[in-house]
Amino acid sequence: MVLAQLGGSITRALAQMSKATVVDEKVLGDCLNEITRALLQSDVRFQTVRDVQTNIRKIVNLETLAAGTNKHRIIQQAVFSELCSMLDPGKPAFVPKKGKPSVVMFVGLQGSGKTTTCTKYARYYQLKGFKPSVVCADTFRAGAFDQLKQNATKARIPFYGSYTESDPVKIAVDGLERFRKENSDLIIIDTSGRHKQEAALFEEMRQVAEATKPDLVIFVMDGSIGQAAFGQAQAFKQSASVGAVIVTKMDGHANGGGALSAVAATKSPVIFIGTGEHLHELEVFDVRPFVSRLLGMGDLSGLIDKIQDVIPADKQPELLAKISEGTFTLRLLYEQFQNLLKMGSLGQVFSMLPGFNSELMPKGQEKDGQAKIKRYMTIMDSMTDAELDNPNPKKLMTESRTIRIARGSGRQVRDVMDMLEEYKRLAKVFGKMKDLKIPKNNGKMSDLSQNQTIQQLVKALPPQMLKQMGGVPGLKALVNKMGGKDINKMLGGLGMGGD
Repeated sequence: MVLAQLGGSITRALAQMSKATVVDEKVLGDCLNEITRALLQSDVRFQTVRDVQTNIRKIVNLETLAAGTNKHRIIQQAVFSELCSMLDPGKPAFVPKKGKPSVVMFVGLQGSGKTTTCTKYARYYQLKGFKPSVVCADTFRAGAFDQLKQNATKARIPFYGSYTESDPVKIAVDGLERFRKENSDLIIIDTSGRHKQEAALFEEMRQVAEATKPDLVIFVMDGSIGQAAFGQAQAFKQSASVGAVIVTKMDGHANGGGALSAVAATKSPVIFIGTGEHLHELEVFDVRPFVSRLLGMGDLSGLIDKIQDVIPADKQPELLAKISEGTFTLRLLYEQFQNLLKMGSLGQVFSMLPGFNSELMPKGQEKDGQAKIKRYMTIMDSMTDAELDNPNPKKLMTESRTIRIARGSGRQVRDVMDMLEEYKRLAKVFGKMKDLKIPKNNGKMSDLSQNQTIQQLVKALPPQMLKQMGGVPGLKALVNKMGGKDINKMLGGLGMGGD
């Protein structure tokens, strides 16, 4: 996960504090010192760290707390609240609306990943049903149009640019007119960057903005610059009417926390963070879920929403029926592997599970995990329909079958055995879900009492998953949080989470 090292350090400080039998000033001081050290090592500005520590001490006044008060919980809540405040500028950004034409202009320094981010942004909204298009008004950098053309073609997004026209304003206006005629409801304009902030850059941005009148100006900033983000974000905000920020190169950079907190200090809302070079590696930045995952508290609502994005609505009843029957075949495992890969980074997905330590899946292990899933899928591609649909793992583990499957997939026999062992383990987890009684009439949460729902889930969920969710209290909190949503959404999501 993004900022895994920072999250791990803060989580360890809170865990150490929780072990103390008596929480006194020394215990609180030690905890805050560790959190302070972690924030400073992540390149958060000293003034911001000092404010965080001061505010936590104001909230957690040990002398005024009543006897019997859960001091551990109050300190944890105070830390969570202050980290949210540190990263929250307190103002929302403009959000495009499907069917209503919007113009979004991207600005930033050269090398920040602006052109790639334009396509990522377009693709994000394309998957939500928009008709995006991209205009390359960057005439300063050689190869800018070729790069945008290549990215947009890969994502199947219409694009416009010119190899001969040198006036960025004319290119922007021509592209805008063309895509308006084609009924594009999200027109993205990529502008020139420079190696540093200079008058020529800001003047060009002003001219393009004046000619195109964008609904939103997005500043793309390199997250590896840490505290220097404050000055950059401030300068662009004042010169180009920046309404939102996308922070890139957050994968593997310890000083990403400094960049995020510095941008928040300028009161500029961060709307996305770039977590890699691939088109899908753009993560929505929402402060409270982000901090929740950072501290190992998970984001089950976000996970369930993510699952709903990749599982078609017409397939959800079928999945739930199989969950309630306890039927788990290799074909179903294959489908869930496909869904998992569509969700993006495994680290990001697993960080949404409560109790997951973000340090347990560094970047290298994440790639290994994805490679293993793809290896298992290749093995399953060499199996017959009868084998894929057989719900009995033991019948699949014969010597003749494993040798044939290994040869067909070009893998070793031990790879096939590893895959089948993993299937057996997951089949046991899935089998426990058969106790769930899902209502037939669309499975609305209101059709079950809250206590019934919780009792069924406690019986059905594997103990380890229940523990990760914070036990019965955590499960109750989740049910309360999702009380107005379909039980299909929650149970389907939890079935996936168990995999």
